[in-house]
Amino acid sequence: MKDATFGRGTTLGVVLIGALAFITVLYWLGTGGGATNNGGGHAAGRGLNGYAALAAMLEADGITVHRARSKDALRQPGLLVLTPPAEAKGRDIAEIIAARRMIGPTLVVTPKWLAYPDLGNPLTKRGWTRISGTRPPEWRGYHDDISLDFVGGAAHGWRGSSAFSDLRGPLPADKTVQYGTGPGLESLVETQGGRTLAGYLSGDGSNPTLERWIGMGRHADADPDEEDANDEFARSYPVVLVFEPDLLDNWGLANKQTGLLARRLIFAAADGRPAKVTFDLTLNGLGASRNLLTLAFEPPFLAATLCFLMALLAAGWRSFNRFGPARAAAREIPLGKTVLVRNTAGLIRRAGRLRLIAAPYVDAARERLVHALGLPRGRPPEETDAAIDRLQARLATTGPRWSELAARLRAARRSTDVVQHAAALQRLERDLTE
Repeated sequence: MKDATFGRGTTLGVVLIGALAFITVLYWLGTGGGATNNGGGHAAGRGLNGYAALAAMLEADGITVHRARSKDALRQPGLLVLTPPAEAKGRDIAEIIAARRMIGPTLVVTPKWLAYPDLGNPLTKRGWTRISGTRPPEWRGYHDDISLDFVGGAAHGWRGSSAFSDLRGPLPADKTVQYGTGPGLESLVETQGGRTLAGYLSGDGSNPTLERWIGMGRHADADPDEEDANDEFARSYPVVLVFEPDLLDNWGLANKQTGLLARRLIFAAADGRPAKVTFDLTLNGLGASRNLLTLAFEPPFLAATLCFLMALLAAGWRSFNRFGPARAAAREIPLGKTVLVRNTAGLIRRAGRLRLIAAPYVDAARERLVHALGLPRGRPPEETDAAIDRLQARLATTGPRWSELAARLRAARRSTDVVQHAAALQRLERDLTE
């Protein structure tokens, strides 16, 4: 035995540090290796132009919120919220929405603000931003028939349209309000002057809750917060367009009335209380590609990964509860003549040519007797065998004579016969020399 190189506590610390390092690398790769709270206008942004407050509000309301960083996650059922930046490509937005027309509803928020990190403020936190102007998008390839513009002068806040015109609230930047116009656009939220701040295209799918909002449904006076389980979704889902981002972003949700409107818009776009809302981050440059490490923690490979981790845990438990220190490793081939003879015998046995050593064994035994008994050297084997026989007769030993045993061993061909006659010859040699 030898003392362990490391103590149990040291070894456990090394293992734990390695496990934490592995988990950190896995998280880094799975999240794309970068921070999501980068001041952008998306669900992970905590600046004025971000939508982290909307996601947090929905989570507090018991709704499952998923921040999607892969294209596959955008094809999941439930409401999808797109917050593309101004420089996004309209074709990419159109492809995402087209792929979801038979899967679930989509809400698109149009950007407006030009923001940058608020680095000059000593009290600023990570992700905070400062507004420096406006930058309307130019999404060519997606609803080119809809145009954006800014209200001239003060908009005097927002109000719900049609059946919910009693809903009213302020806007954080009342003199920089963005609205949209286009054929077939049904208004959901508008300015006091009737400019559409949020709406949907009437011919772009069916949604009973949105139809009730604008007074076209069978129950125009119903509360859109209530989900009607008897209403069936149409084969295609409409897309809700929010032209004024301050209705949903962090800056706008600082007002309670605007927060309640944001909740109502989400519920209306989902045609009732949604079980899950997905916020897209891929259009904002935060997409993460799949890799082998993250794939190992996704079904169906998760089961194999769990089995592997449990096996590692069992092996670690056995190693930490081993009795005594580690045993010193012995030599693969020990030193000494006995080991050499044993290895040579094993080689001969494996070769299957044991009969070939019969004659050499007889000659070696004869030479040993010549040396031990003091017989003359250099004589022919027959004379030496005869001299050994005469000595054996004088000593009155029992059993066959030396020459007879030597002849039997030389003539043996089977391995059992060789071993048997060699043992008899060795016994006689021992009797003559003792």
